[in-house]
Amino acid sequence: MVNMMKQGRSLISCSAVGVLLVALMATLHAPTVNGANILGVFTSHSPSHLIIHMSVMKALAEEGHNVTVVSSMPAKVTHKSIKHILIPLSESEEKTLNDGMAVMAKEKPSMFTTLKTMFGSLSMLINKQVDVLEDERFTELYKNKGNKFDAVFVGFFFNMYQVGLGAKFNCPLIVSWSGPPMEQVDNVIGNPILTSSVPTMNVAVTPGQPMNFKQRLTNLLSTLGFRVFATFLEYKNSGFYTRLFGNDPTMPSYADARKNVSLIFCNSHGISEGPIRPNVPGVVEIGGIQIKEKPDALPQDIKEFLDNSKHGAILFSLGSNLKGDHVKQSTIQKIFKVLSGLKQNVIWKWDDLKNTPGKSANILYKKWMPQDDILAHPKIKLFITHAGKGGVAEAQYHAVPMLALPVFADQPGNADKLVRSGYGLRVDLLSLEPAEFKAALEEVLQNPSFAKKLQQFSKLYRDRPMTARESVIYWTNYVLRHHGAAHMQSPLVRMNAIESNNLDLYVLLGLALGIVIAINIALFKCVCRKCFGKRCAKKNAQKSKVKKN
Repeated sequence: MVNMMKQGRSLISCSAVGVLLVALMATLHAPTVNGANILGVFTSHSPSHLIIHMSVMKALAEEGHNVTVVSSMPAKVTHKSIKHILIPLSESEEKTLNDGMAVMAKEKPSMFTTLKTMFGSLSMLINKQVDVLEDERFTELYKNKGNKFDAVFVGFFFNMYQVGLGAKFNCPLIVSWSGPPMEQVDNVIGNPILTSSVPTMNVAVTPGQPMNFKQRLTNLLSTLGFRVFATFLEYKNSGFYTRLFGNDPTMPSYADARKNVSLIFCNSHGISEGPIRPNVPGVVEIGGIQIKEKPDALPQDIKEFLDNSKHGAILFSLGSNLKGDHVKQSTIQKIFKVLSGLKQNVIWKWDDLKNTPGKSANILYKKWMPQDDILAHPKIKLFITHAGKGGVAEAQYHAVPMLALPVFADQPGNADKLVRSGYGLRVDLLSLEPAEFKAALEEVLQNPSFAKKLQQFSKLYRDRPMTARESVIYWTNYVLRHHGAAHMQSPLVRMNAIESNNLDLYVLLGLALGIVIAINIALFKCVCRKCFGKRCAKKNAQKSKVKKN
């Protein structure tokens, strides 16, 4: 028995070595792409989105490509060789955006409030993206004949009209999306939409389990609601496309431009995170692209604060979009009261360092901090988060339990999902009370089951044939080598709703079935008439005989 186990281990080791050698040979024999000129256009005014997009650009810059980036805000993640063109919002536009965030922070998170804000203050953010592309600092990139780009990356945020940039620069177009596959990006790459088995961001399902009837109904209604919103956006996108490219006779129509997306990078990892779903080859999941394989050295004040945390430390951040003054001051004071009374040290992301919630020896306020590097520190025992996709992924990667305070968009769904998975708890930010908040903190800090489940998940999340960075480099080079890689485009891209859902075939089959049924009914009636006629004739003959007798 012992010998068999040794032989088995030997075979496994040989197999593993063989797989590594095959992978190494494949890498060595793959054609290289050196020094391609890549343009990244990231116009959504969201720091968390930009971190994902710039992590992609950083990987390509480190690979030796020449990267130019256009964005509406400064980048926290960058590379020394990246050329960055900044086209910022005006002060009034910044104020409008902040007001919209403040409204969402003071209303109960739901699909309705998110959509209402999208149609309200955040519609400015959607419209502003067009202004960035009309700015002369951007138009100079294609007006100057000396500029030649081999690929264009577009950061998706309800701006699908930007797919025209591929044709404008006469090169392949790749979309970078800061979340998992969703219907708006699925449509342009031909990814199947499965409402019965793939939940939207608003439906929390236990990983590996099918949706029950209520969840499927909610999922269907949610999908239909977003389709109404998407229909409105498509009308606007078509108008924006005409506004930007309508005067150029060489440009394709908006409908044709939508069919020329080579690849979509999604910030997800379905195998570990779920939901399990089929993706076409044009969808490449790079969940955790912003997470460093080896953490950078922490700033000295943060390092000393964490190293001296005898009872461990807590990281508290409500993300890059939400500021402290967006939240009710009474709620902030309740949070401060609880955190200042803990034995653990707390690093609190706070924008206005001159007006902090209060002073406490165990709290360090920071306007900006390297979140991923802090979560990698062994003294961090808990992450209080708004449940944004990026922060949740970083906490899961480093196996740090979470307490979620979701506000809007995908955050409530992410919070429900982490609770169902056993990675932490959720507290309602609007109705937060000190006793409830403290009880949730103590439960997550003292119950080892949360950390244990996250450690198991972290192993799954890290176990991939290629890292997120390697996937970005390989598939970008693949598209460059094969001039857009049109051969791996899904046929669904060029099929309308009737064709892709076989509605015309169902109508044909329904007509054929109807004709068959009609013929059978007619034959049945004919047979019945003949049989009934013969019976009637026989009965009449018998009656006449009786009368004669």
